[in-house]
Amino acid sequence: MNQSVMSIEEQKATLSAQLVAPMAELARQCAEVWPDKTLLDRTLQQGIHSIPMCKLVYAIDHDGRQISANVAADQLHEQFYKQDLSQRPYMTSMLPSIGYTLSDVYISRLTERPTVTAVLAILQHGDLVGYIAADFDLRDLPLAKAPDNTAPTWRQIKGDPSIRETVFMQHRAVSQLDLHLDDVIATLVELMCERGIFHVQIHFSSSRATLWSMDDPFSYRVHVLDEIINPEVCLAFRQQPYPARATVKREQVRQVLQKFKLLREQDEVIYLRSGSLNIINGIVGLVFSCDGSHYIPAQEFLSDECKF
Repeated sequence: MNQSVMSIEEQKATLSAQLVAPMAELARQCAEVWPDKTLLDRTLQQGIHSIPMCKLVYAIDHDGRQISANVAADQLHEQFYKQDLSQRPYMTSMLPSIGYTLSDVYISRLTERPTVTAVLAILQHGDLVGYIAADFDLRDLPLAKAPDNTAPTWRQIKGDPSIRETVFMQHRAVSQLDLHLDDVIATLVELMCERGIFHVQIHFSSSRATLWSMDDPFSYRVHVLDEIINPEVCLAFRQQPYPARATVKREQVRQVLQKFKLLREQDEVIYLRSGSLNIINGIVGLVFSCDGSHYIPAQEFLSDECKF
């Protein structure tokens, strides 16, 4: 399991731990009045206040038909009674035969916001008779802080199939940036090592570069060829130390950019269209002429074993 999936599971476990006791008590109370709608509505109205952060709760029979109103903390929504919920994401996954399960995050039809639903099995005399569903808006959940030390791994993503099918009908056209690539690399090395640029994306075919600065990380600047081949572009950014939190070593910046040049020139059919480097998270991004994309840790990208 990769780190991002593991983090999601940890977040769901944090929420689940808060729901065990109140959900179990609600199941017991609903089983006593099942399937009487009036009594279910009343029980759910009382029970929703015991479930932390719950936005909505409702009863569903064994066939996925809603047999209560939508019960919010302050009112009943009768118009949803008898609606078919059998195809909702939380009903099409593995349903619990005892206890409850927490759904994957999905977009609520009602609020159009990311939502998680706890589906609670209702038992009478040991037999499963239906479910209680409790909705939670993702914005309201005080989930555990996601780890910020996720180890990057090599990811490969296929692009547009129509581009892949015609890739051998095309050949690399030499761009103006290609003709000045050594000068561009020298300028980018200066910007990243001395001028606080932590992320750069080079668009070879369109002869431009996009830069993100430590001084203004929420914005980016696009520089066309005439700007990026002119060393005076360095004057647009103040001189500052190489960031201590960078995971890419200072001397590796030039090595990564030089490998971009190699991947750009080594083949006339399968060639690099754009390349990016982020020295903080250490990720190299590559998009090739076949529209395939790669995201690789810089250390792995520079290793002798890394072949394309």
